[in-house]
Amino acid sequence: MSPEEIRATVLRALGQIAPEADLTKVKSDVSLRDQLDIDSMDFLNFLIGVDKQLHVNIPERDYGRLSTIDDCVNYISARQSAT
Repeated sequence: MSPEEIRATVLRALGQIAPEADLTKVKSDVSLRDQLDIDSMDFLNFLIGVDKQLHVNIPERDYGRLSTIDDCVNYISARQSAT
């Protein structure tokens, strides 16, 4: 899967937990929690959604590494390359 496809899927998952957000204005290198004012439970649901949609196991210990869109795309790209 290309980085663009991963990004689109990550944004789709984000839209499911923050439907009021204008995803076209989300900056790829700024914390999602800060930009969208989502709480830890919403962020957890977002990561679970990404995990399910992309079939990439994201262990809980890695959650802190996925704070931005760029972080998510890079992490998932690396995980898919490793398999």
